[in-house]
Amino acid sequence: MSLLRIRNLSVDFATASGKFRAVDQVDQDVDTGEILAIVGESGSGKSVSMLAMMGLLPWTATVTADEMTFDGHNLLTMNTKARRKIVGNDLAMIFQEPMSSLNPCFPVGWQIKESLRVHLGLNRKQRHARAIELFEQVGIPDPERRLSAFPHQMSGGMNQRVMIAMAIACKPKLLIADEPTTALDVTIQAQILDLLASLRDETGMGLVLITHDMGVVAETAERVSVQYAGQKIEEQRVVPLFDEPHHPYTNALLDALPERATEKRLPTIPGVVPGQFDRPAGCLFSPRCKFADAKCKAESPAPQSDALGRARCFYPLNTDQRQAS
Repeated sequence: MSLLRIRNLSVDFATASGKFRAVDQVDQDVDTGEILAIVGESGSGKSVSMLAMMGLLPWTATVTADEMTFDGHNLLTMNTKARRKIVGNDLAMIFQEPMSSLNPCFPVGWQIKESLRVHLGLNRKQRHARAIELFEQVGIPDPERRLSAFPHQMSGGMNQRVMIAMAIACKPKLLIADEPTTALDVTIQAQILDLLASLRDETGMGLVLITHDMGVVAETAERVSVQYAGQKIEEQRVVPLFDEPHHPYTNALLDALPERATEKRLPTIPGVVPGQFDRPAGCLFSPRCKFADAKCKAESPAPQSDALGRARCFYPLNTDQRQAS
């Protein structure tokens, strides 16, 4: 049984001019010990879908789903008190913006210790020892002194490491990492990704990486879910996805990687991701797709078979088409 199972998840936000659909009928599975990467442009619903699953969206959001279970718990029917016992303990998240996620009024050490007190019931001495251990684990120098520092007294990269330490404090069964290496230099990025992978190996936790970095995906993930304008448009294992993407958008993303460039100028995808007022009637990628025809612009495609990467496209690509394009 999947550790996380989501079926037909949609998220609508109420705005002054009507509703905006940020996540559109997304299915997602994560198995115990698996590393799943969710990729796509900004605004594709990657973070929103995971925040909806954790119950962390504002009141303006309306979340609907046919099924949403975590470790045997039904997240759709769970009350707030029961959810709080899970979120931060068995289910944790590394947020993208550490400076806006950490409380500026309390030392970073206190914020980590509070999680240990609430979820694990550790006494003061145990909390202090565990906090130092966590800081050492994520590479924060002089951890004893850093525990008493406030977020504004630390760099963005150091605060990101604090966020990671806080997320792994209770040894979660599923860790969602939303751009976990954004504020870090390349060397530290590699150390953090190695840390997350080693934690997965030690504890058997599932790991969801939300990222724009296809290099991180290639080095770390086992399976990749590609999202566009709120929809999941393709899902494959890492090697097959890089070798043979089936959706034109996935193919365009990979063609834009510098290491794949065959010309001096990198290829680009024309246009922008559709917003609230310019969503096409058919395939959401059709205004930007060079393969789109009248059918694509009028009808919304259903996902293809597993052999074609569940590509949400009427005309999934094959090797010959990609070479010709």
